[in-house]
Amino acid sequence: MEKINWKIEGMTCSNCALTIGNFLKKEGLSEVKVNPISGDLSFQKDEKTLSEKLIKGIESLGYHVLEGDEKEKGRPRAFLSSYRDNFIFCAFFTLLLTWPMISGNFHAHWMMDPRIQLALCLPVYANGLRVFGKSAWHSLLNRLPNMNVLIVAGSSAAFFYSLSGTVLGLGENYQFYETASTIISFIFLGNYIEEISLRSTQRELNRLVKNQRVMANMVSYDQGGQELIFQIENEQLKSGDLILIRTGEQVPADCKILWGNASVDEKIVTGESMPVAKMEKELLIGGSIVLDGTVRAQVSTAPEDSVLSRIIDMVKLAQSEKPPIQQLADRISRIFVPVVLGISVLCFLINFFYLHELAPAIMRSVAVLVIACPCAMGLATPAAIATGLGRAAKNGILFRHAGSLERFKDIRQVVFDKTGTLTDGQFQISDYKVLRGEEDFKLISRSIFKYSNHPIAKSLMSSFKGTSEIRWKKIEEIKGFGMSGVDRENNNYMAGSWLIAPELTRDNNTHSVYIIRNEQLMGWIDLRDKLRTEAVQVVNYFKKKNIRTIVLSGDKEKNCMELKESLGIDEVYAEQKPEQKMQVLESLIREAPTAMIGDGINDAPALAKATVGISMSEASQLAVQTADVVLLGKGIWQLPLAMELGKETFLTIRQNLFWAFFYNILAIPIAATGLLSPSIAALAMAFSDLVLVVNSVRLYYKKIIK
Repeated sequence: MEKINWKIEGMTCSNCALTIGNFLKKEGLSEVKVNPISGDLSFQKDEKTLSEKLIKGIESLGYHVLEGDEKEKGRPRAFLSSYRDNFIFCAFFTLLLTWPMISGNFHAHWMMDPRIQLALCLPVYANGLRVFGKSAWHSLLNRLPNMNVLIVAGSSAAFFYSLSGTVLGLGENYQFYETASTIISFIFLGNYIEEISLRSTQRELNRLVKNQRVMANMVSYDQGGQELIFQIENEQLKSGDLILIRTGEQVPADCKILWGNASVDEKIVTGESMPVAKMEKELLIGGSIVLDGTVRAQVSTAPEDSVLSRIIDMVKLAQSEKPPIQQLADRISRIFVPVVLGISVLCFLINFFYLHELAPAIMRSVAVLVIACPCAMGLATPAAIATGLGRAAKNGILFRHAGSLERFKDIRQVVFDKTGTLTDGQFQISDYKVLRGEEDFKLISRSIFKYSNHPIAKSLMSSFKGTSEIRWKKIEEIKGFGMSGVDRENNNYMAGSWLIAPELTRDNNTHSVYIIRNEQLMGWIDLRDKLRTEAVQVVNYFKKKNIRTIVLSGDKEKNCMELKESLGIDEVYAEQKPEQKMQVLESLIREAPTAMIGDGINDAPALAKATVGISMSEASQLAVQTADVVLLGKGIWQLPLAMELGKETFLTIRQNLFWAFFYNILAIPIAATGLLSPSIAALAMAFSDLVLVVNSVRLYYKKIIK
């Protein structure tokens, strides 16, 4: 199977996205995701399915697939290619059409001549058919009627009713050209306002995309060994290239410092406002800014595989996914257009037989068609999700799935791993004892822990520095126990918790790390780590929300109980192996929806099992890949914001859906009884969309942690 990513132009709302999605599913494609806000489309297809056929099918529905340079830059700007241009063009003729009514000289005005009215309406109606007609027609042919069907049906009914009156000379009672013209003009206005508003929901994602593309100072050497520095686009960089980054410049790609020190602003990625000091051998994240210093660095990852690129891809994926609440709106949207068409016909028949007048019956049925546009229902969820994800990205919070936003509202328990999560993971040796050869003890420690990502291992590596190392024939990390290795001379080594040495010591798990060679205890090490500065504040936040706090750790019970006392944690599970962590978490999830936050490889299975799994950016890649949410900054200070953003986004979706349903339930009967003219109905429909988008954008600025 091949994954395809396209950019679609011409979608006006989620009903359009639903039309495209349904078409592709009918073609047998899987994992179809359409984002009506950004225009991104992704799906899986096999080799037998021709892309040309799919593109032709999508374009037959009235949309355009951008490819190559078009995808990057969009199509060249042509006359009447935007909603803004179309509104200005149509508004000019509509104003002339309605001028007799505005001037107050309706009946006697020379512009009320039917031929003049037809001439002024025709350009507007033709333009409306050009934009909406093709999409409406092909959506009907494909049995996937979209919102454009309602627009075309409403404006056409008014236009052809008026045209028949003009041709047959039936008088001013048959003149409703201004109705057809006003409907189309207001639809363009609504789409234009909606386009502007939705653009703001993409603000943070657009900012991230903009920061992807910069110029890079590439370092090279000529045949004489003379250094050459020349500028290229960062997209041309490859892993291994040498680059120079100076004060004030943006880091063009993920890279490793070879020479120099710098103060770096990583806010674009992590959300942290404080600069970070970077020295030789440390990594720089593409997109960050060098505030002070000059460094030479080696590109470690091509730009398309960089941290920033992966973040953008994950946010786009999350935007295109549908949380459970969207499923209700989708089911209703599928049947909404046919139902409205049926209501409109019924409205016409009832009014005609009750009033015995053709014109009012047509105008009321047209008003029903226009005001019942399902855009609001379709926009309710994606607009809120795009805003919530954008605010999260700005603050260094990455939601891998849109569904995790919704699941946060149900969380009643939060499980913390201890080491590296509530504590900073920067261990210091408080004491150690060597039973057999101190130099050998240090040599074993630094050699074996070099191959582990555990925070304890990294701390021991920095504590027992040296140049010589053991040459390994085999080395592996055993989850929950420690490290095991065999050297070239077939000596067996183990380093880990008390679980590897219960038969070699009587101290009953009183030390942090034990070192064993050939089943002989070489010595032990005691470590201490300190609490993160924000740990107390984060735990207190959950207490205020009546959310139970739990520590689930492989560390010794003594250390975990000290942590419980200092933070006021509700419950502690200590000395847990990975499989035991899973059992504990499964038990907790049965009691209540449970979130878990961790940072180590041992936490990955539990993070995947939790109602919401939260990983820290410093975590192992496995933990990051299995988590629902990733905190990109250092520490857990973003955790309360992540939870509140999830809750507030879901609340915004509920508000939007309530407004959309309430609006249609209220507006359709009003239009059917003649209390709304088609022109006012078109304006009201545009206003409905605007209300939803403004409510969604409000989430970006709303104070959510009080």
